[in-house]
Amino acid sequence: MQFEDRIDAARQLAVALARYRGTNPLVLAIPRGAVPMGRLIARELGGELDVVLARKLGAPGNPELAVGAVDEAGWTYVADWASEVGATQAYLADETSAQLATMRARRALYTPSRHPFDTAGRTVVVVDDGIATGATMIAALHSVRARHPARLVCAAPVASPTSLEKVRPHADEVVCLHTPPGFHAVGQFYRAFGQVEDREVVAALAGS
Repeated sequence: MQFEDRIDAARQLAVALARYRGTNPLVLAIPRGAVPMGRLIARELGGELDVVLARKLGAPGNPELAVGAVDEAGWTYVADWASEVGATQAYLADETSAQLATMRARRALYTPSRHPFDTAGRTVVVVDDGIATGATMIAALHSVRARHPARLVCAAPVASPTSLEKVRPHADEVVCLHTPPGFHAVGQFYRAFGQVEDREVVAALAGS
């Protein structure tokens, strides 16, 4: 399976999530790539869109490889193999501080005039454009779970099978369209996988 782009993937995810249509779900997208997807899904389900901020902790010398992740409140998930690639406690502390600073800046940019939407008692769907290591999704789900949703759903078009199993205990339900055994990177399952810019995130959250 290969998606044309994120919008194609979002349309297919919306179909898989159709049972939540009309229940006013809160769709929380992980910036930046998932935000255009979340916008479409929220519209299709008759829900609301917001972001959930979580950032991967990149490996030393290889920032694209997630050795863990941190949520907006500072809670961290660290992979059990992180030390094997040189991620010492001191390194992780520095990386966590850097990613928290990035999230503070993004929160100020994305939702400057309001607090995050209240998740308590609601069906919440956390969306990303793919799950590679699972670290960022785990941090995002932990962040939302702490705010007491009635039902917490993890949704992604594609995921590594082993990573999805790590994510599964953190959600009430997992909706994933494709779990290929030959998973190497999220982008390999999209024909077009360009970077989403901050201005697109701001526009999506503003409903424009």
